[in-house]
Amino acid sequence: MEDVLPSGLLEICLLVGAPRERVRALLQSTQRKLKNLPPLDPEVLSVFVPPFISRDDVQVINAGNNLNKSRRRSFRKKKERPKIENGKSLNGEQKAPDTEDVTVPKDIDLIALPQLCFPALVKYTIKNMVAVFISGGLYVTSESKEDHIHFLVFTDVCGNRTYGVVAQYYQSMQDGSTSSNGQGHWEPAQTGKVPAYFVPCAVCVISRYPYFSALKDCLSCLLVQLRPFRDLDVEEHIKEFAAKLFLIPSPPPGPLHLVFHMKPLQIIIPSREDPDSPIIDLNLHLPLLCFKPEQVLQIMTCILTEQRIVFFSSDWALLTLIAECFMLYLHPLQWQHTFVPILSRQMLDFVMAPTSFLMGCHIDNFDEVSTEGEDLILINIDNGDISHSKMVEEELEIPDVPAQAAEAFIKRVEGLQLHFDLELCHLRASTELGELQTCRRAWQQKLNMDVQQTMLQLIVNIFREVKDHLNYEHRVFNSEEFLKTRAIGDQPFYKKVLETYMFHSFLKARLSRKMDAFARLDLSTQSEEDRLDLMFPTPRRLTIEKMASRRISAERKASRRMVISMPNLQDIKLPEGPTRNSSLRKVETAVAMRTPSKSITTFKIPEIHFPLMFQCVHSYYTDFFNHLSKAISTLPPENSALLARYFYLRGLVSLMQGKLLNALSDFQNLEKTDLRIFPTDLVRKIVETLPRSERLQADRKPELKRLISRVMEKQREVLKIDDHVKNFELPKTHMQLDDFVKRIQESGIVRDIDTIHRLFDALTVGQQKQIDPETFRDFYNYWKETEAEAQEVNLPPAVIEHLDKNECVYKLSSSVKTNYGVGKIALTQKRLFLLTEGGRPGYVPIAAFRDIEDVKSTTVAFLLLRIPTLRIKTLSKKEVFEANLKTECDLWYLIVKEMWAGKKMAYDHKDPQYIQQALTNVLLMDAVVGALQSSKSIYAASKLSYFDRMKNEVPMMVPKTTSETLKHKINPSAGETFPQAIDVLLYTPGHLDPSERLDNAHPKLWCALNEGKVVVFDASTWSIQQHCFKMGRSKLTCMVMVEQSQVWIGSQDSIIYIINTHSMSCNKQLNDHRSDVTDIIVEMKNGTPSEAYSSSLDGMVIAWNISTLKVNRVFQLPCQNLTSMKLHNDQLWCCTRNCILVVSTHEFWLQMKIEHHLKDVCSSFLGFQLFPERDEVWASYSGSSDLYIWNTKDLSSAPQKIHLQDCSEITCMIRVKNQLWVGSSGRLQGKSKGKIYVVSAERKSVEKELVGHADAVKALCSAEDRYVLSGSGKEEGKIAIWKAG
Repeated sequence: MEDVLPSGLLEICLLVGAPRERVRALLQSTQRKLKNLPPLDPEVLSVFVPPFISRDDVQVINAGNNLNKSRRRSFRKKKERPKIENGKSLNGEQKAPDTEDVTVPKDIDLIALPQLCFPALVKYTIKNMVAVFISGGLYVTSESKEDHIHFLVFTDVCGNRTYGVVAQYYQSMQDGSTSSNGQGHWEPAQTGKVPAYFVPCAVCVISRYPYFSALKDCLSCLLVQLRPFRDLDVEEHIKEFAAKLFLIPSPPPGPLHLVFHMKPLQIIIPSREDPDSPIIDLNLHLPLLCFKPEQVLQIMTCILTEQRIVFFSSDWALLTLIAECFMLYLHPLQWQHTFVPILSRQMLDFVMAPTSFLMGCHIDNFDEVSTEGEDLILINIDNGDISHSKMVEEELEIPDVPAQAAEAFIKRVEGLQLHFDLELCHLRASTELGELQTCRRAWQQKLNMDVQQTMLQLIVNIFREVKDHLNYEHRVFNSEEFLKTRAIGDQPFYKKVLETYMFHSFLKARLSRKMDAFARLDLSTQSEEDRLDLMFPTPRRLTIEKMASRRISAERKASRRMVISMPNLQDIKLPEGPTRNSSLRKVETAVAMRTPSKSITTFKIPEIHFPLMFQCVHSYYTDFFNHLSKAISTLPPENSALLARYFYLRGLVSLMQGKLLNALSDFQNLEKTDLRIFPTDLVRKIVETLPRSERLQADRKPELKRLISRVMEKQREVLKIDDHVKNFELPKTHMQLDDFVKRIQESGIVRDIDTIHRLFDALTVGQQKQIDPETFRDFYNYWKETEAEAQEVNLPPAVIEHLDKNECVYKLSSSVKTNYGVGKIALTQKRLFLLTEGGRPGYVPIAAFRDIEDVKSTTVAFLLLRIPTLRIKTLSKKEVFEANLKTECDLWYLIVKEMWAGKKMAYDHKDPQYIQQALTNVLLMDAVVGALQSSKSIYAASKLSYFDRMKNEVPMMVPKTTSETLKHKINPSAGETFPQAIDVLLYTPGHLDPSERLDNAHPKLWCALNEGKVVVFDASTWSIQQHCFKMGRSKLTCMVMVEQSQVWIGSQDSIIYIINTHSMSCNKQLNDHRSDVTDIIVEMKNGTPSEAYSSSLDGMVIAWNISTLKVNRVFQLPCQNLTSMKLHNDQLWCCTRNCILVVSTHEFWLQMKIEHHLKDVCSSFLGFQLFPERDEVWASYSGSSDLYIWNTKDLSSAPQKIHLQDCSEITCMIRVKNQLWVGSSGRLQGKSKGKIYVVSAERKSVEKELVGHADAVKALCSAEDRYVLSGSGKEEGKIAIWKAG
């Protein structure tokens, strides 16, 4: 349990120095002549470990609480108190030597620790005496020296780190006594005044947390308190000090810092920013003061390439702090090798280790280490030099950080304000220490955030494009292709980094789609091109914009309105296929500099009173609990982040008091305030150790019973996480279809399964349905060679000016003769043009794909030869384009026809993805022809002419009404291996908060896919804003925007997930339902949300307080299978399988019932809509193609019926103004289709029939009553945007 229960600030405290018996003996033997004293070896004099109260008291405070049991390695220290004069103690009582047992944490090495507490090798002379620290031990001196503090880091075999802060000071020995315990005496050798002597000692505090600054302040306060004591026992003061730190908890991640008083300072314990972030309690800018930015980059390169690194300094404290800063600079990457920032003189042989490490030594050891060590990177902190020791074989070459990332980093570092004195210039002088301390702390906190963002941006700029070479389904990284896309000068860096353990762990996190600091910054700094890449995955080519090296900002300043509506869709220019060219991306330099100031709250921990007895500890915990309860009661529910931290701390306090049920209740509140800090392991351990009586009490409380059930179920559901990473390799055996699909997906060429099936047919024409390794290799190599050649295309400015900035040249023909001149035919995603040859290459347009009228492949006579010729007729030109393409003619004929058909499909269906798919098809054709090199290659390539064949075989004309109403189509499954059904759609309007990024203010479209996946689109551009985050693993059933900052999502796992729309993360959930959540609706009063109602399949309805997330009322309907709800005039209309019930929202009493009594309908209610102004209820039945309309004033009359033609089954419906939009499913020519019927509520007739989906319409939603969005089933998986009205 020790590993589960959060530790206090202190794990163990030690007093280290020379044993007083030995000091006394040496002084007596040398007649107190210091020059004759041999050096003394430091030892552990006293150990202070929790608990700090008697065993009887421990049993009382922990009665019934088994959580405080911990395994510790036993350490017995015999403490014989020296006899004082007359053999009596200070109060005159005879004292016998006593023996005390103490236990030490199992991972603390008391043998090596004294060396680390006194690692120094400084020599200096004072009054002809060689003193203090020299190699070999400690020396007694005649003068006290300045106190000194340094820091330690310990790493166990599992990689877990423990941190130490050491305060060295001098204890005086006078009149025969030592102040270390106030009781050691020796007989004076002569009469008269005995001179004072000083013995070096150290207090070492060891903690699980890297609170370097806080523990340094604490030890500084302790040293001040110890100074006045000469003849009194200082061990009691150190014990009180250790006990106080042990009782101080570490704050949970988030916006709450803890404060406590330790005379004369206020000590602040900072929290980590979020659960995945490290604790930062040091000055992150220290390396920027010691090294130039270029040198910082060199050191980062050494760390990223996992070199054997040794830091040197004359300041022991600086060694650890600088090393720790560089570890924090790596976040979220982690150094996974040996990390020992301080080596004592006796530990120098550690630098001979053959593996990667990062260590620190005193500058006096520089020559020895550089001479003895091999292949070491030597970094001198004092003068900023970076060098290396002797090399075994060849000169060590440390590659440079990628040039663009380095340039951006240097620019940003130069913009940082690193000197506090400059910050003070314009401020008045502080008259109090506390005021100056607060000012400095605020400045340092802001600077730390800026440095963090600067370093994180560097990491993102270096590794951002790794994701472009990942295959998530098979967890493959194509390192070879990634390296090929790097600039020549950057390749040495990446070649070394890609081989490291650190990068391998980074790959695991990327392939698992971990939303860490790297992913969040990458997402927030994505350009519009990056977002569109997610929607239109196409082969990498160089865009015209990048070709021309234009630096056009992709960000546009939008009108800063408080509400941003959806744009008029007809004004949106459909994207024509932005492409990725990773190595030439413009590196962000300014985006991340705008670090938002984060509000931090401090909570003052109550005073701890001494002497330390059970009553004092009990009083402390009681005060702590009461202070937290007061803070909770006075905090508004809107501040849920802060509430969560108070609940967490109060749960810990209750746990320490042995009140386990109270602790569980507070931890349960985290589900409704901030789920991210919920201590799952701790709660599970509490449940496992609950006494039977308390377990029975918990089972009688529904909320605790559900909590216990969920936590224990999660333990049973824990599955082994697949975190392997595979590097792409060409196959070595023959492949059947399934293996071929996997290999092509791994290669990154294409992911769509249907396309890969067609490619398989093309490559196996005229042979067995299997592909040999040689054919696959030839195809793969030709694809990659073509891709590389396209990257080298460099069009002259005279040509570039005729093309759009996002166009790419995907294919060039050989030089051919045409009726427009001699040149090369160039293919982009929009057009064909002739790149003329001669003295001045020029641009001659051939045809835009949308203008093509006809394409023919023919031959023309030339002497006795018939030359294959391609003819293209366009609508805008009378002259037909002719090109003597010779052997390339058949391939270009297929290419042009496929692009023409794809463009027509894209235009007719308002779906730009068709042109991207056609483009992929033609590039696959090209690669098939190039790989096969046979007479059947053109026939094989024709297998990939998907759109051309579709146009010829099944000419599908889009009905005029559909074409006029349909505005756009988007695909939330883009980039996936197969389409996914769209279960729920939600549109949320944009709201501009000045503290947010501009793109957060845009309207959004939320799309729920299978297995709890949610994709979010920016509804102003229809680009993906957030690609696929998960809400559990069950099907999502409903979504609603409860208020501006919250979207609630109901799931079949009975949980309501609450999304924070600012952070786009799920940090709360409601667990009060016991069955599938089926619907959520919001009650508005005076334009603001007042209550939310949620329903579940078992007939339960819950009314929620939106601010506090507390249950206001619960109602159980008299029947099961509750599927949907509507709200009108304080009435809740509930649709079940057999009836529609109307109940009051306040009393939940039944007011009306519409029963299913239609003789001609055998199925159950599917859904309904209200038209209260017409006193009508419109409903449908599952499996039916009819709408039924009841008059609420006369339920006894038979309902009206509207039959929907060519409809197999109604699937969903939504009211938009005075119309009912009805989604349906049907079949056409044996295939699924989805049709939408627009029914007039006034005329009771169908106004429009819209055919826009190739599968059943599964979801509908309205966007400001201006547009209707429909989502289809898994056969198509697309969203259509329709103009309403």
